[in-house]
Amino acid sequence: QVQLVESGGGLVQAGGSLRLSCAASGRTFSYSVINWFRQAPGKEREFVAAISRSSGSTSYANSVKGRFTISRDNAKNTVYLQMNSLKSEDTAVYYCNVALQFATPGAYWGQGTQVTVSS
Repeated sequence: QVQLVESGGGLVQAGGSLRLSCAASGRTFSYSVINWFRQAPGKEREFVAAISRSSGSTSYANSVKGRFTISRDNAKNTVYLQMNSLKSEDTAVYYCNVALQFATPGAYWGQGTQVTVSS
């Protein structure tokens, strides 16, 4: 199994920034991609960003391109999501997820971290 712990969420004004972290433990060799998803109240969970553990290649949802940056520190088994120029529509619970493909969720999820952007 893989354990995932997200942190870094909070309340921020529109235009502000936050950095989320996702720390992985357990069978970390069993996945090749780390995805970030988010779910706003009353909406379905949606893909945000992803990064390959080996190559560092990345993928982003169109809604966050140019504002969010995903990065990794393999030595710490940690992935970061730097979120800049935040908008009220970014308000959601953010989840990290380990998988084999970009934007396709795998079996293991973190507990989520709340991001609230006030306008």
